[in-house]
Amino acid sequence: MVARTGERERCATGIDGLDTILYGGIPKANTVLLTGSCGTGKTSLALEFLIHGALKGENSLFVSVTENSEKLLANIIPYRFFDKSLIKSGRLVFVDLPIMYERLGMSKPELSMEEIDLLVSAIGDLAKELGTKRLVVDSITSVCYKLKTSEKIRDFILKLAKTLSDLNCTSMLVGEVAAESHAYSSFGVEEAIADGIILMANMERRGDLLRTLQVIKMRGTMHSRTKYVLDLTPMGVLLVPLLKGGSTG
Repeated sequence: MVARTGERERCATGIDGLDTILYGGIPKANTVLLTGSCGTGKTSLALEFLIHGALKGENSLFVSVTENSEKLLANIIPYRFFDKSLIKSGRLVFVDLPIMYERLGMSKPELSMEEIDLLVSAIGDLAKELGTKRLVVDSITSVCYKLKTSEKIRDFILKLAKTLSDLNCTSMLVGEVAAESHAYSSFGVEEAIADGIILMANMERRGDLLRTLQVIKMRGTMHSRTKYVLDLTPMGVLLVPLLKGGSTG
């Protein structure tokens, strides 16, 4: 689908089905919460979003909070569209946040408001230095555990989103929720601040466990609210409508 007249410039994800859902892609500089339970394909989709950007010449940054970069790289090598030269050229960069914590002296369990500002500045400075246009934090939930309170979580995400938006950087914050949860985030704060919410889930149907994707909200664009079945293949993420019909909003 083509973006309608008067709508904002898009950051095409490169994932055909998702760009169709979003009428051409995520509005540029939006911060999107990519949320779901374990095993729903969140990291795979986020990585594909970055790789497609890097292939188009957009510098892309993956900030890993839990898994180290080597393990993540091993997981994306099977993708047929992945090109190792993206790493060598600096188009696709991986940063381990625990190393950043250590360098900033933030190894303690809880961060202060001053340290939150320092962390946001460090991520923003790195994104600016690299000329980053696409950024992923995986997972934002793990960062929130070091913030503890709703006030600090709100402050961190608001400041991070503004910093990245000012750099015209489109970002995905990967969130984690329990499988049985009906919430969009672990702390109830993230979804209210994010410009968009993409919900990923596991669903049992006729004895099969299906991965699903649904765009809950996306500021700056019309979008389908239909639930899609998601398959992870060597060619990347494939999306097929779960049921015919649906609405936009």
